[in-house]
Amino acid sequence: MNQVLQKQGNEKLLIIMMLTITLSSMSILLFNFVLPQISKEFQLTNSQVSWVTSSYTLLYGIGTAIYGKLADRYKLKNLLVFGLLLFAIASLLGFFSTSYWLLLVARCIQAAGAATIPATATLIPIRYFPLEKRGTAMGTVFIGTALGSALGPIVSSLVVSVVDWRWLFCIPLLLLLTLPLYFKYLGDEEGTNTSIDWLGGGLLALTTTQILLGVTNNVLWFIGGIVALVLFIYRINIAKSPFIQPQLFKNKVYISYLLLAFFVTGIGYSLFFLTPLFLADVQNLPVNMIGLAMVPAAAVTALLNRQGGKISDSKGTSTLFFIASSLLIVCFFLLSTFINSNAVLIAIFLIIGNVGQSFMMIVMSKSISLTLPSEHSGIGMGLLMMQNFIAGSIAIGIYGKAVDVEGNSSWNPFNQLVMGATFSNVFFVLFALHVIILIVYSLSRRIRSH
Repeated sequence: MNQVLQKQGNEKLLIIMMLTITLSSMSILLFNFVLPQISKEFQLTNSQVSWVTSSYTLLYGIGTAIYGKLADRYKLKNLLVFGLLLFAIASLLGFFSTSYWLLLVARCIQAAGAATIPATATLIPIRYFPLEKRGTAMGTVFIGTALGSALGPIVSSLVVSVVDWRWLFCIPLLLLLTLPLYFKYLGDEEGTNTSIDWLGGGLLALTTTQILLGVTNNVLWFIGGIVALVLFIYRINIAKSPFIQPQLFKNKVYISYLLLAFFVTGIGYSLFFLTPLFLADVQNLPVNMIGLAMVPAAAVTALLNRQGGKISDSKGTSTLFFIASSLLIVCFFLLSTFINSNAVLIAIFLIIGNVGQSFMMIVMSKSISLTLPSEHSGIGMGLLMMQNFIAGSIAIGIYGKAVDVEGNSSWNPFNQLVMGATFSNVFFVLFALHVIILIVYSLSRRIRSH
């Protein structure tokens, strides 16, 4: 009887976490659509107003690794409650902001609180579900990412069409309703009783910050990032209780999956970043229609995500990888070939790609979780989340520069139209990269089996 009740409680916990991820994902995107209004109100340059979103993303990414480490030491319940309360307090601060700097501080504190959410979301399936159900649990949690991506633009446009943009800060306050439920369904299990090397954590944060600034601002930041990385490596090798155990980086299977996740995440960001651009430039769609064209992909992904998780549990992660990889290869080839087609076809192609990318994230998360001992699960999954943000930021920088280059001809032999050639060429390169990734993955599996 107790096992049945515990199972029901764990399922409810998944649903709550999914809804939390939905609101968290929305919060990342909500302010992207009101930057012009904020810029006008506070008389900001484009570079200044961009920090409203870039500072949030930066701290959000760094925070996932830090909270992941803390999750190896402290109760998940306490970390999540602390993060959600901090998120709510910062949202109230943002709602009453009367200056740019107060707005920026609110967004930074928001990110510091919200970073607990992805860190916790990857650990709940690991700690509360048996191995044979882990993929399904991860698929359920990641539904929130798809829903948040779909609802973010819609909710943002609806809110600002009726009230002031500051009311967007009220949406995360809904997360306070989940606190009693987390108190009820999250356990009281403690992590390992070890000290936290905050100097090592600071060096990791400094390394990440400077690398991302090198991508988005000036390449000279990379020099500082390399110096910080060297100091971080030195620190974890001399510290009594290092922020990250050096043995984790000697785990070859973990590192190989981490690198694979880096590349597939970076490629996957093209679907979120390039789609609005080519729908506007090539398809000439208005802003509201661009949002509508992207919604079906997010909706179908949310519907199928749990099924993807079940496939990884019943057939194995390799089977789901081949399905995800095939969907992405088809998607990028179709986008490259029919970039000038009508918006309905493009929406169908995006459904194929978004489902494939979401399935790929389930594969990466479950595969990496299987390589980690329990005492390293928090920091191991936290590093995965952090490097996903790094991969995305680097990829966006590359895509932004790529589409600025005027394409005079198409590299895709099946599409020789000049119009939209730049986007067609980018998608064709991504198609080729996924073919290479599939070949390398297949060969590596054959080598391991022998």
